[in-house]
Amino acid sequence: MPSPEVDCQRLARSLGLPHKGVRSVVALLDDGATAPFITRYRRDETGGMDEEQVVAVREALAAQRRLDSRKATVLRSLQTQGKLTDALRDAIAAADSIRLLDDLYLPFKPKKQSLAQRAREQGLGPLADEIVAGSIADLDRRAGEFVSEERGVASAAAALLGAGHILAERFAEDAALRQGVRGVVEQTGRITAKRATQDDKLADGYRDYWEYSQPLSRAPLHRVLAINRGEREGALRVAVEFDVDAAELLAVARYAPQDHPQADLLAGAARDAARRLLGPSLAREARRELATRAESHAVAVFARNLRGLLMQPPLPGRRVLAVDPGYKNGCKLAALDETGRVLETGAVYIMSDQQKTEARAELARMAREHRLGVIAIGNGSACRPAEELVAELIADELAGAELDGAELGYVIVNEAGASVYSTSQIGREELPDREAIQRSAVSIGRRLQDPLSELVKIDPASLGVGLYQHDANHTLLRDALDDVVRSCVSFVGVEVNSASPSLLRYVSGLNQLTARRICEHREQHGPFRSRQELRGVSGLGPVSFQQAAGFLKVERGDEPLDATWVHPEAYDAARQLLANVGVETAAIREPSARRVLSEVDPTAMAERLAVGRFAAEQLLDAMARPGRDPRAELPAPVFRRNVVRLDDLHPGMELRGTVVNVVDFGAFVDIGLSDSALVHVSQLSKGYVSDPHRVVSVGEQVGVWVTGVDAQRRRVSLTMIDPNVAPPPPAATSQPRPARKKTPKKPAPAPRPKGPPISDAMRQGAEPMRSFGDLLQYHERKKGG
Repeated sequence: MPSPEVDCQRLARSLGLPHKGVRSVVALLDDGATAPFITRYRRDETGGMDEEQVVAVREALAAQRRLDSRKATVLRSLQTQGKLTDALRDAIAAADSIRLLDDLYLPFKPKKQSLAQRAREQGLGPLADEIVAGSIADLDRRAGEFVSEERGVASAAAALLGAGHILAERFAEDAALRQGVRGVVEQTGRITAKRATQDDKLADGYRDYWEYSQPLSRAPLHRVLAINRGEREGALRVAVEFDVDAAELLAVARYAPQDHPQADLLAGAARDAARRLLGPSLAREARRELATRAESHAVAVFARNLRGLLMQPPLPGRRVLAVDPGYKNGCKLAALDETGRVLETGAVYIMSDQQKTEARAELARMAREHRLGVIAIGNGSACRPAEELVAELIADELAGAELDGAELGYVIVNEAGASVYSTSQIGREELPDREAIQRSAVSIGRRLQDPLSELVKIDPASLGVGLYQHDANHTLLRDALDDVVRSCVSFVGVEVNSASPSLLRYVSGLNQLTARRICEHREQHGPFRSRQELRGVSGLGPVSFQQAAGFLKVERGDEPLDATWVHPEAYDAARQLLANVGVETAAIREPSARRVLSEVDPTAMAERLAVGRFAAEQLLDAMARPGRDPRAELPAPVFRRNVVRLDDLHPGMELRGTVVNVVDFGAFVDIGLSDSALVHVSQLSKGYVSDPHRVVSVGEQVGVWVTGVDAQRRRVSLTMIDPNVAPPPPAATSQPRPARKKTPKKPAPAPRPKGPPISDAMRQGAEPMRSFGDLLQYHERKKGG
């Protein structure tokens, strides 16, 4: 059961999910369950929630507990101060955000030195209270009674000014007024940017933002990150502007009723509160929240792209010749067998014609000697000449060759992070007898053979499938990317006897230490024969075993079910199910068994086994497809045999490509050129696309058509909308659409007239001040000399 203080009803309402399911997820999380485990093995308890929903509950639960912790801190502080009232306690209990909670606590926070604090120290608090109460008959005379050389109050005007500062701060700390002015900022606020440097080189990178203004509610989040970066680099001056007059009107309406005897002074203090105190504070708050949303968005974009990259299909059974292109240091080579074992490494140079001839001969020798049927070329520097060399090799020396049972081809592989791996501790441990430059080539080849197993060895932030992720909060980014990797590894599953520590650490319920201990146990005692043997691994307790066991598969072990997605806790039900349909446990990999299992009604079987419907479905699916790799259902990489040249492209030309990055404004597609080409968001689909990730994902194979070629800038524009298919005719309407009624615009509020300047007599003290605004003028002129 979840902890009693958790309001599962509120969580369910905020997420739009069933209360019972949310309550179950919270209880499971509190018991140490992971999101992948809950999603796969506890669907009956959650009502069939998918992983995205389970993660949403987990994040909302963490946010609620942060809020509850903050509430407890605030209550303790108020109790210590002796300021906690029943009304305040109720308001704090009802607060549904830390922002609102901080508004309530603001009047009681320890104050830094301010104009109002200085006035309170001068003993002007009682004067401020009397002004609000309206109990002063002669304001100037009463203010004069507070004049004190010792306290630094030189005149009645100075006393009134100090009282006004106290009132302004008091008004600005009112939670209701803050919420009202916050609404004005949200509704009328605009983020603006202007050029801030004379350095043309620095400024040119942000030319689009020299005169930028966009409503806060509609500012594209990727532009917000670009603007923030420009500000950090000193290229831009950024601000949030809003309707200050509207904020002042709110404050005056709340605190300066027209029939109040000191209405003018109260109105001046209210305007001062809105303009000087609330305005800048809430503008900064709006800017922070906009930046936080933008950072979260950048992290989400990176996470979605990372998932696509990790979930690219493997290339089982293919032997690979990997090429890490380079100019000065040459192209590093690595020959890999089907399992990724290094057969040979080397290097060739391609700067001169003689070197190219020798390089082709060396590549042909390695390919024939080791029967390497696929060539993987990294997409870094010198990729283009290396690709041309390989294409010539395939057309000449290796024409028609089928070295590993399939036609020879090459694939351009994203090499981001390969250099990081080559110098990392993992790289040194895995390939101790290879130099760092050779390890890069090995990494490129292995990530083509099994992207997930290889890419988990590299810091996800180094994989370069985002746009502004480096501007995001690093902790937020790291946690989100770790979540994605863990989700992908758990979705695919791991063969426990061949997985590296880098892969095992991301399995549900495991960490870096337990992953390494599994590998050490494997080295000391030989391959695991069953999942139950995992219980003997030091540090792998009952909870960790429960969370991990279903995702760790043992191929060719003592228990056939250990090679399936069936969790050990469900083995009895699985055996009973197999007995009911007449299938031997040892025969579940036979085609006949799969046919029988695929025809079983899960609802009827659930009743017979006395298990939930989702559990029955999971059992049937796990045993009907015991060796299933979900990545295998995706299209294989695009194999090329010749080079695509910019000069060969023309509008209307159809191509096949691989999506290498998805951003807010479209998708970048590798069509075989040195640089990927952009499909603008407007060209992803015939209909309106609000989120490109709903249409394409990283690693996806797509058909595209060329719409434009800019030879000078070496840029190609693409579309995914087939130009040969006519758009559908507009839908006929039975009746003409009625004309929209024009509603007369409300007249804009008249600008608030500026107060008349104070007279010389007022400055000399011979004539009384008329309002708080007069007092501000007096002291501003005095400071200005």
